[in-house]
Amino acid sequence: MTSTDTPQNISFPARAEATDSAGAPMMLALHQTALGGPEVLRLTELPRPAPGPGQILVAVHAAGLNPTDFKHRALSIFLPPPPLTLGWDVSGTVVAAGIGVTLFQPGDEVFGMLPYPHGAGSHAQYVTGPARAFAAKPSGIDHVQAAALPLAALSAWQALVETAHLRAGQRVLIHAAAGGVGHLAVQIAKELGAHVTGTASAPKHDFLRELGADTCIDYHSEDFTDAEEPYDVVLDTLGGKTATRSVSVLRPGGLLVSLVPGREDTHAAAKRAQVRVVTLIVEHDHAGMRAIAGLVDQGSLRAHVSGTFPLADGAQAHVLGETGRTTGKLVITVR
Repeated sequence: MTSTDTPQNISFPARAEATDSAGAPMMLALHQTALGGPEVLRLTELPRPAPGPGQILVAVHAAGLNPTDFKHRALSIFLPPPPLTLGWDVSGTVVAAGIGVTLFQPGDEVFGMLPYPHGAGSHAQYVTGPARAFAAKPSGIDHVQAAALPLAALSAWQALVETAHLRAGQRVLIHAAAGGVGHLAVQIAKELGAHVTGTASAPKHDFLRELGADTCIDYHSEDFTDAEEPYDVVLDTLGGKTATRSVSVLRPGGLLVSLVPGREDTHAAAKRAQVRVVTLIVEHDHAGMRAIAGLVDQGSLRAHVSGTFPLADGAQAHVLGETGRTTGKLVITVR
């Protein structure tokens, strides 16, 4: 593990790739057979998947970790009950391509987001997914950097570009701006020419300014509703009361894009204020991944990785991630 924080000691023995008694290929995965805390995660030997039509088999080099991983580990939300292997972010090398795949061939380096929510499984040595859930990995970053991007960057891209149609000169408020989605949203919004305000604890304000934030609000000591000017767009990654209170800072006709299902009082407040509220669930998207890769290539977008953990220590990543104190992203390394 490399990290600025030290979570409780949860570890697994290292094991090598193998075959079963019939010679079929096996792999190691961070697997769970019950819902619960990080302790339910076990390094488990499972059959290696094979790509179906339109799919590619990827040897995982690194896989990002997102808050939705913590929630699905503990609760049955969108996924059926365990057994299951989590993980939607992936960066790696194509091993095989199924029938009908024309985009990639074995040896290509790719990164992408597996279909959310039912395509989970990247916290393993190998994973299959639709070829068009991936894009060519930018050559200027390594697999760790690439693995930190997909779900969070697609969430920000789909919220700001495709849903809000944010444009130059508009004002946007980004909650939890130093988090996984937030710190990428700041960079995307600045690339679009918007005026960006981000909420974060005071020690993270220098980080946000380096990313391009114009204004920083310390949510511990400042009230974000005391805005001198209204916002055109609010990106909410927190939900609850934060989403409801965010309605008041929007101009009439403004838009609140929430990544958390909204409450009835939020929608009622929006109706009174004559603003719109939408809930976004991120989708896998080849075109979106190519756009993100383009921003990376031109130097406009970069993931901040605050810690890396080998696959065998994936439970420790969950422990640290659930503190809510990390900046940017955590990544599980496999190769």
